[in-house]
Amino acid sequence: MRIAVLKEQAVGETRVAASPETVKKFTALGATMAVEEGAGASASIADSAYREAGAEVVPAADAVAGADIVLGVQAPDVMALTGAKPGAWVAAVFDPFSQKELVEAYAKGGFEALAMEFMPRITRAQSMDVLSSQSNLAGYKAVLAAANQYGRAFPMMMTAAGTVSAAKCFVMGVGVAGLQAIATARRLGAQVSATDVRSATKEQILSLGAKPIFVESVAGIEGEGSGGYATEMSEEYQKAQAELVSSHIAKQDIVITTALIPGRAAPRLISDAQIATMKPGSVIFDLAVAQGGNVEGSVPDQVVEKHGVFIMGYSNTPAHLAADASALYARNLFNFLSAFWDKEAGKPVLDEEIGDAVRLTRGGQVVSERLKG
Repeated sequence: MRIAVLKEQAVGETRVAASPETVKKFTALGATMAVEEGAGASASIADSAYREAGAEVVPAADAVAGADIVLGVQAPDVMALTGAKPGAWVAAVFDPFSQKELVEAYAKGGFEALAMEFMPRITRAQSMDVLSSQSNLAGYKAVLAAANQYGRAFPMMMTAAGTVSAAKCFVMGVGVAGLQAIATARRLGAQVSATDVRSATKEQILSLGAKPIFVESVAGIEGEGSGGYATEMSEEYQKAQAELVSSHIAKQDIVITTALIPGRAAPRLISDAQIATMKPGSVIFDLAVAQGGNVEGSVPDQVVEKHGVFIMGYSNTPAHLAADASALYARNLFNFLSAFWDKEAGKPVLDEEIGDAVRLTRGGQVVSERLKG
């Protein structure tokens, strides 16, 4: 069993799909690990560290040659897989809803594409969930970036010269990223409030010491979709939410938006008119900017000033914490493959529940039911 790890080619991608830790663990299972030269450089992992862990560190073509499995952060171009075994697995993030041509190319090339972002939200797959591990870091980084842009202090400070009031931070969307954003803003000393379309998150917000901001007048709308994801809301709820947010957002110094719906453009949470009500110098960090944005006027990797408010967001937020993001992502991949490792066969054998969920292509065909719908 030969497992190849390639250097990421996407612009701005600093992560790597294996760490020295996971190289050792795969090697202990009996796999041969081949890592492309320089694959971990942008994540502060030297080639020598991979060699010490037991990997071959070779040029890309040599790493892929004869590979049974290729690991990636973002799915590599099919041409990069030249030399891999027929039917080789590729475990990576594929963004299949917007990268359908790539998925079709994998099918045509005879590869088995395993989309890590399709990992089901079930208990036994929690340690394999790349969306959660990366979103957790993204929520943390969003608050730090917003704090750096914000021209004032976060905590209340009582000095001989007077008192500095604590910043008010509002988190919109209380998934993994939102919960970490709340916790981080609280640790920095801000007064934190948060909202979500899922009523079940109210207790989570309170448990972190933040104030829940919820629409109470519209009953019976839970917003809970399959797998724990949020769903799109009715027009009645959207109107009520917009009114609530408009009154609350005008008082905020920092706003972090995190709302995403799998397979669809990010929902619009903040309009230009709402931005105009905010205080000059306020900051909005749009974590969904790469998927169309929760905030009107947000631009990936740019700080946009509108009505005196700074709007920002990274196209790849976890990549700004490359070392930790890589370590967690690499563990997700190892946990995934090792959970199905068949000692007699010397390779992983996927089951139906998780295997069918993540598998996009097989036998020259696109087989994912989510892509067929």
